[in-house]
Amino acid sequence: MVSRPDGNRKELLFTPLTVTERTLMKFVLIPDSFKGTLSSTQICAICHEKIKARFPGAEIVSVPVADGGEGSVDAFLTAVGGTRETVTVKGPYFEDMPASYGLIDNGQTAVIEMAACAGLPLVENRKNPLMTTTYGVGQLILAAAQKGVQKIILGLGGSATNDGGCGAAAAAGIRFYDKNGKDFVPTGGTLCDIAGIDFSGMSPLLKDIEMIAMCDIDNPMYGPAGASFVFGPQKGADFRMVEELDFGVHHLSDVLARETGNDISRIPGTGAAGAMGAGMIAFFHARLQMGIQTVLDTVKFDDLIRDADYIITGEGKLDSQSLRGKVVIGIAQRAARQQKPVIAIVGGAEDAEIQSAYEMGVTAVFPINRLPQDFSVSRQYSAENLGYTVDSILRLLQAAT
Repeated sequence: MVSRPDGNRKELLFTPLTVTERTLMKFVLIPDSFKGTLSSTQICAICHEKIKARFPGAEIVSVPVADGGEGSVDAFLTAVGGTRETVTVKGPYFEDMPASYGLIDNGQTAVIEMAACAGLPLVENRKNPLMTTTYGVGQLILAAAQKGVQKIILGLGGSATNDGGCGAAAAAGIRFYDKNGKDFVPTGGTLCDIAGIDFSGMSPLLKDIEMIAMCDIDNPMYGPAGASFVFGPQKGADFRMVEELDFGVHHLSDVLARETGNDISRIPGTGAAGAMGAGMIAFFHARLQMGIQTVLDTVKFDDLIRDADYIITGEGKLDSQSLRGKVVIGIAQRAARQQKPVIAIVGGAEDAEIQSAYEMGVTAVFPINRLPQDFSVSRQYSAENLGYTVDSILRLLQAAT
């Protein structure tokens, strides 16, 4: 059975198939990663192996999903093909480093993850969001523009920065001035020194490029729910530093409102990635969009599932956050338009949210953990537990055909 947008349910999952139809079954695999255990690519590989064993003639389409952080470029390249380009850019502390981005759609679209040159893993034990920069992200954006792309998809995830995207803007040609008229590249600790912004030097290469920023959170720029207070601590900020960072982001917001006549600080998602969400809107005129919707549009999901029999998705934990349009629900809502069954395989699920997931288009939810074990134990067996669960589901589908 599958839920439809109007709440009605349609018998679909166990419609008998002939032997001929069975060999032509089509599975679309489109899972998110199980964070800390399995990547989306690994999940696709395990599911693919099990499906081939139970349904040797099946067509299997794998679309690994990433949330905009590390692995996003690989996920897109795996899903739709393309090439990887590597250039030298500035890292989190303005050091030269190699970073790559992906070209898809015959070179018409670039996929960039800001984590490639401004990511938390790059700073290791040197975490300091007062000092880190997104300058290299702007350099990646320019490198892609120089390739002649028409669209740039930027993943806002896993950043070590809190500079409001000012570093990226500076790399693209925007100039920031202090009260003495001296230009500088702001970091999280010097946002409060911005007295003026000159947008006129923005690279003309970016003028006609469509910009999409993948953003799965709805935090505003500043305040208790903003970039600094919510995400600063994981980047190395203590409470005093968090207050300093928040003051700087608030100041940046005020300057942007004065310079542009537009206060964007309350737009959901502007607090993403150290307020990079705000920077993408203010400096690059980007559209913030849920990551899964970006993926689904890019891989032409609606066409992909038109002749699919089953869609298998999943994520580490199905909870209240999932219901806000993340991977599983985003897929289920799109699939429901075509009355396609969606099987969600998850690391765990909150009982209170499962019924809501069904009402939003998910056909069935299967947690993979087989014994009541602490995550520190069960995470070691995630691959095996996923394989067992997928095989059990397929055995049931076999029996129903």
